[in-house]
Amino acid sequence: MEIQQSGNRFHIDDIAEITFYTQDDTIVINHTFVDPSLRGQGIARQLLDRVIDYARENNLKIVPLCSYAVTAMHNDPSVQDVLK
Repeated sequence: MEIQQSGNRFHIDDIAEITFYTQDDTIVINHTFVDPSLRGQGIARQLLDRVIDYARENNLKIVPLCSYAVTAMHNDPSVQDVLK
């Protein structure tokens, strides 16, 4: 499964996605969805990692708003450099 980018959305076809918007030098993650048939396979984390890479590549910070991103980012010391 390949992660694709369409505007402010990273997705795997229509079965998984993470959406965000940008505000100045900040990415605000507002939604994460993974089809129930794929849950528990680390796909949401793969999508989040792609947003984190995008933030690092573009010198942006991240504000997680959706519950998944909040929990995942606040519990991971390796992403504190992009957490706002």
